[in-house]
Amino acid sequence: MKVREFQLNVAKEVLRVLDHSLSLNGRSATFTRETPLLGALPELDSMAVVTLITTLEAQFGLTIHDDDIDGTTFSTVGSLTDFVSAKLAA
Repeated sequence: MKVREFQLNVAKEVLRVLDHSLSLNGRSATFTRETPLLGALPELDSMAVVTLITTLEAQFGLTIHDDDIDGTTFSTVGSLTDFVSAKLAA
């Protein structure tokens, strides 16, 4: 799989996980890489972050440690997608 195709697949799956985990009812379909998350989506509170992390771990087969993440990880759709892509490549 080419790098660009891999990134698009990860982005698509991250959006699906966001939509499901935050009960966005399809709203994520309008999201772009620049769409702000933390502080912009009322659904993304501290409990939802935990749910989102565990769902990403299960969906992608990742282990995400507390020191792997900070507020910038969840600042935009793009930053979250880049984080997941980097974890998958490691």
